[in-house]
Amino acid sequence: MITIKEVAELAQVSQATVSRTLNGHSSVKEANKQKVYAAMEELGYQPNTFAQALASNRSCSIGMLVGTLDGPFYGPMMHEVEKVVRSENYHLIITSGHEEYDEEHESIRFLRSKKVDGLVLTVDTLSDSELLEISRQNEATVLINRYIPEMADRCVWLDNEKGGFLATEYLIKKGHTQIGCISGQLSKVDSRDRLQGYRNALSHYGVDYNPNAVVEGRFDHQCNHDAIRRLLDRDIPLTAIFCMNDNIAMTAYTLCLERGLRVGEDISIIGFDNVPFGQHMTPGLTTVDFPIQKMATAAAKKVMAIVKGKSSASQPIEPIEPTIISRGSVKNLA
Repeated sequence: MITIKEVAELAQVSQATVSRTLNGHSSVKEANKQKVYAAMEELGYQPNTFAQALASNRSCSIGMLVGTLDGPFYGPMMHEVEKVVRSENYHLIITSGHEEYDEEHESIRFLRSKKVDGLVLTVDTLSDSELLEISRQNEATVLINRYIPEMADRCVWLDNEKGGFLATEYLIKKGHTQIGCISGQLSKVDSRDRLQGYRNALSHYGVDYNPNAVVEGRFDHQCNHDAIRRLLDRDIPLTAIFCMNDNIAMTAYTLCLERGLRVGEDISIIGFDNVPFGQHMTPGLTTVDFPIQKMATAAAKKVMAIVKGKSSASQPIEPIEPTIISRGSVKNLA
């Protein structure tokens, strides 16, 4: 079996330098790193990762908690985080909280039991104080799509309130004043923020807010048929609907067409997220861009920088600005 001593002798560096290189220590000069890697390759040396973890008090793994393990939102998020983590010779352990309080708690306990070096969390039910306590126990905790002022340097988030404002403003500027809204679950911060943005835009442009024009749906596919039917059955002369994500918008397309309403002509629809299928709908779905790949990459780089001692808890991360992706689902009445 090849040993660290043999790698050090071939690379003409100390055994301590080999050890620090294997553990990703930032103090090792790049030239020495390359010598160590070349010697390892020549000798066919395979590091004992379990022994490394014991010696360095690191598992060389990052834990990630997501809402669900499928769908067009979390899939790209997990892919981008895993790509960054693997590029740093770490492994990603993923679990799902299913947007349930007990399951989110249990998932975090599970990740801690694996002695992960850092956490990337997308959570819906845990309170700010609970997340702050988690971050105190592991400084390398980064939140995606959640903002807590005390963790501003470890929150990678989209300004959802502004996104709701922009979506509603877009419809108003196209001449729409009778604007319905299908929200996500109002237990979720995203939904409440987007709803506040919707109301802010109506107020800003002098359009009366009608609570009967708002129906609670879900960000997944459950129950949205009923929510949209209820909205369409109400005695409101709607010309447009703001759907708080593209899943909801896709269901709205189906139900409007069932009622003989042509999307982009008889009824206008705007979504939120800009998932790939939106551009292939007929007409193409106008939506608010939610750059999840960009956010996931930023979160993964942040957690790795903290783990490797290259980032200090100091500078707040600026929110990612939402933008409108304009396609054919909104008719210009102006």
